[in-house]
Amino acid sequence: MANLMTILLIIAGFLLIGGPLAFAASMYMGFKAPRIRQDGDPSEYDMPFEQVEIPTDQGLKLFAWHVLASRNPSNHTLLIVHGWGANTQMMLPLAEPFYRAGINILLVDARNHGSSPDDGISSLPKFTTDAENSIDWLQQQTTGGGRIALLGHSVGAGAALLAASRRDDIDAVISVSSFAHPLLLMQRHLQRPYKSLIILRMMAPVVMAYTQWLIGYKFDEIAPMNALCKIKCPVLLVHGTKDEVIPLADLRALETNCPDKQPEVLLIEGAGHESINKIKQHDQDLVDFLQRCGF
Repeated sequence: MANLMTILLIIAGFLLIGGPLAFAASMYMGFKAPRIRQDGDPSEYDMPFEQVEIPTDQGLKLFAWHVLASRNPSNHTLLIVHGWGANTQMMLPLAEPFYRAGINILLVDARNHGSSPDDGISSLPKFTTDAENSIDWLQQQTTGGGRIALLGHSVGAGAALLAASRRDDIDAVISVSSFAHPLLLMQRHLQRPYKSLIILRMMAPVVMAYTQWLIGYKFDEIAPMNALCKIKCPVLLVHGTKDEVIPLADLRALETNCPDKQPEVLLIEGAGHESINKIKQHDQDLVDFLQRCGF
């Protein structure tokens, strides 16, 4: 996820010495996701796979691994969406238990991540578009009757929720460590010890307005807590009790924002934002959730 403090400091400095062009350049730099390429693949987990390319509406081809379950195989598939600065390989520990349960897996690198191509800045809307293009690809591979679930982490979790809110062909969503609303991220950063830096507080409205213009959406339109209200399928919210990046307050906002939508909640005791291994200790809970959804 973009480091908001870094963005604000860069912008403040550039505005003092460089003006509007420096402001635009600093925003671009701040939202440029770090790229980590894979140095392994699903075979490390004894999962046979095919490397595939997912076409996008923009003519890009996303890097992906398609894992077909060999034990009690079905035509049900779980699409896994990684978080900011991550890649498909980092999500393999979470993929394995679903594969063992007989569910097919599709792991996709979002643009600007892993082995997928570059495409300007990264954002929640772009993550969501990549998820939706992957769903479209899956629909073309499915022979009929197959269910599709989404599992996302962090920004990928927000993308999973937003994608599911736009479609009626998703049968379940597992959201791991999603934030609730972009504005909450901003408010948290401004409440931290550096809040005495007045220039940062002054810059916040400018950053928020420019960011919404840059990504092409108002924050309310893409906020996961608002998207959740529009989702028709079952949703499981997973969150670590020690997550300092996205605190439990965001989970509670997601959980309580929609009067007509009551998601299931799984708290992972002692888990931080990147605690994949602690989440994996509850893999049977995740599998059970999908099986209750017909997988």
